[in-house]
Amino acid sequence: MTSIVAALRALTQLEVSARDLVDVALVAILFYLLLVVIKGTRGTSILWGILVLTATYLAATALDLITLSTVLREMLFYLPFAIIVVFQHEIRRILAAVGRTPLLRWASQLSPRQVLINDIVLACETLVSRRYGALMVIERDEGLRAFVETGVPLDARLSYDLLVNLFTPGTPLHDGAAVVQGNRIAAASCFLPLSTRPDLTTEYGSRHRAALGISEETDAVVVVVSEERGAMSVAEGGRLHPNLDRTSLRDLLIELLLLGRTGRRP
Repeated sequence: MTSIVAALRALTQLEVSARDLVDVALVAILFYLLLVVIKGTRGTSILWGILVLTATYLAATALDLITLSTVLREMLFYLPFAIIVVFQHEIRRILAAVGRTPLLRWASQLSPRQVLINDIVLACETLVSRRYGALMVIERDEGLRAFVETGVPLDARLSYDLLVNLFTPGTPLHDGAAVVQGNRIAAASCFLPLSTRPDLTTEYGSRHRAALGISEETDAVVVVVSEERGAMSVAEGGRLHPNLDRTSLRDLLIELLLLGRTGRRP
């Protein structure tokens, strides 16, 4: 009882400065951003596994279980290296987000993206009416050069006619994705990584998995037109916004490309 009273007395005598409060707040914000980035990804279950492993080690140490605590201590020693390997995509996204400045975002808002959005929406409407599939990857802050190099270089100004022609079946470049940089189509027939999310329903094919895959690894906005269902969808940030009509597609693209927002959760 005396030790508890002494501990409480020591706590009341602690001096908390404004610097300490700011320090704690910044750490809390950092952990919050980390949880937001990994939410809905395979990293969530892995993070829970790490927490359980750490809690087990602390319990084993407190109960003086020498063998178990020794084994867990050796495992935890290599934990930072495992985190870097497992969370490499999430870490890259965090670092890319830190590297974005308000000045760069303000400059991007001045780009002539309204015409680009109108052409994309009009082309998607035409492709849906003809039941042609399409996959368009629109670059934002993170570069897509690695994916551009997997396709056929075009470097052509984006237009409604060019998009419809690219994704018309039977044309040489209709298969694969078209990568848009600025107001130009950098390349067509590009290969994208497929998402391995187990919760994605079977009604979505390889186009939607590719759209989610590239949106999980980069901050790109991906427009998908399904030839089977005749529907338009948008993938961004590892999230899928399905079954969009003309108005909702335009509004979402304006929100993502002009206003720089993260979009609405489906």
